[in-house]
Amino acid sequence: MTDRVPTFRVAPSPTGYLHVGVARTALFNWLFAKHVGGRFVVRIEDTDLERSKEELIEPILSALSWLGLDWDGEIIRQSTRLDHYKQFAVQILESGHGYRCFCSPDQLKADREKAKVEKSAFGYNRRCLELSDAEIQERIEAGEKYALRLRIPEGETTYSDMVAGELIRDNKEIEDFIIARSDGTATYNLAVVIDDHDMGVTHVIRGNDHITNTFKQIHIYQALGFDIPQFGHTPMILRPDKKKVSKRLGDKDVNQFSKEGILPEAMVNYLSLLGWSPKTDNEIYSVEELIERFTPDNFNNSNAVFDQDKLLAFNKEHIQLKSDHELAVMSAPMLVEAGLTTKYWLETRWEYLRNVIAVLKERMKRVSDIVELSGYFFSADFSYDAKARAKHFHEESRLLLIDLAERIEAVDELTLETSEQVITELAVDRDIKKATIIHPTRLALSGVPGGPGLYDIMNLLGRKNVLDRLHRAIDFIANDRTN
Repeated sequence: MTDRVPTFRVAPSPTGYLHVGVARTALFNWLFAKHVGGRFVVRIEDTDLERSKEELIEPILSALSWLGLDWDGEIIRQSTRLDHYKQFAVQILESGHGYRCFCSPDQLKADREKAKVEKSAFGYNRRCLELSDAEIQERIEAGEKYALRLRIPEGETTYSDMVAGELIRDNKEIEDFIIARSDGTATYNLAVVIDDHDMGVTHVIRGNDHITNTFKQIHIYQALGFDIPQFGHTPMILRPDKKKVSKRLGDKDVNQFSKEGILPEAMVNYLSLLGWSPKTDNEIYSVEELIERFTPDNFNNSNAVFDQDKLLAFNKEHIQLKSDHELAVMSAPMLVEAGLTTKYWLETRWEYLRNVIAVLKERMKRVSDIVELSGYFFSADFSYDAKARAKHFHEESRLLLIDLAERIEAVDELTLETSEQVITELAVDRDIKKATIIHPTRLALSGVPGGPGLYDIMNLLGRKNVLDRLHRAIDFIANDRTN
């Protein structure tokens, strides 16, 4: 196996969307592949014909692409390989590593119920293992259906796990499990082994809920004479309620995070630290830095909780790393969709949008926050925050706004410097604190009590817009009967 190109895979099932648990598995395999200069391949495990949905395959691949997890070669679909698996089941049977099982579902159910009553662990009792050739032939000719079981040898099974270290299991704990159903179709464990062999997979990193499958699959590898890949079983990702992240519990499609303004770099950064550590005090890493540092030596065994508030903190940090232009490109469609502006307006005032981004960026936890934060930069058709209005809009503030408007009319252009100058001079002349002027002015210009610096707002809006909004607020206060 040392001569083979290191090959890693992810094998999602289209029985649901790609949730963060599978996304992290894909990420770990992709990072490891990139770190060692290997290959990363994708397989769609769609043999569950009742639950698999064709329409879910594209969203799964879209989520992988959004995360930046590019793959090598063609995507393999198990549903196109059903006949291919049958020959290997026959090979196992003919080699003596497997045998026919004629036990009916009712018989197996009865065995299971008996074990339950006796409070013993259920495992297949090898009822069909010692059937003679004549008995087997007679039952086949009688039309009895049979499945194929793998014969587990005596002794124990040992392998070195990249995460958990050396794992050992007594083979008595591994029943002679079914590898092919009575209709000839391969079961999950057989199909996975054949696929991984055919795809040249050398390393399998997956959740530790697959450890039981790994012990079974090792015996299939041995029965077929295949090289056994290196296995690594990572801890589970839990929800805040400590339940395992699961599509059956309705956990969010990874694509939804993109729609909610999460950057793929932030998601990759956060997921990479759930079950793995770069062994530094830093938390924020670029994808390139993660690739450089990623080794299995830094896996850990502790379950991790997927915390969306923590993800938002990572997202905020990654937003700060983006240029104003990059954020403008991402924000523009959102602003248009929200009806705040038009595509043409933005294309002709791109510098203005970048400047808006520059003053709002540090307040953004999601890229989509730009819609809520920036509305007043594109329209004066806003209402005044009720609580702030009651506090800052009164007759004294109306007179201050009138005075401020007159001073602004006297300047040729509003810049950061002239904006600060007129506010400062007004405060000095009135012998009041600047905050007494800043609060009602901010509310008049934006409709909200918080946001970027007032001088930044005045500079961006420009002299005409600032005057229009001041006069609008002055009129509003004069006619506001709540004052």
